Amino acid sequence: MSWAGPEDIYLSTSLASYLDRKLLVLLRDGRKLMGTLRPFDQFANAVLEGACERVIVGDLYCDIPLGLYDLEREELPLHMTRVSVAEIRRAQKAESEATDLKGTMRKRMEFLDLD
Repeated sequence: MSWAGPEDIYLSTSLASYLDRKLLVLLRDGRKLMGTLRPFDQFANAVLEGACERVIVGDLYCDIPLGLYDLEREELPLHMTRVSVAEIRRAQKAESEATDLKGTMRKRMEFLDLD
């Protein structure tokens, strides 16, 4: 099953500029893969050569070697929008505040023991 549609015609063209370059790819499930982009097709299926999965916990990280890794279109994020540094900082701050608020609300509701 492929999700590629007529609007995706430019996706493979934009991937061409990254061919033979080392990339860090964020997958839909949150994993981060590093490797050199090799062949890809019109549906944005691609191959990473010398791939490794970067696992980050706090301020620690480890690169787990995977070798040749086949990236399927379904694993890649649907879209991302490039923004300015100022805008991304505002988004990070808003996300952090929302996470803090969620934690505060959870602590306030602990007495209900809903688990």
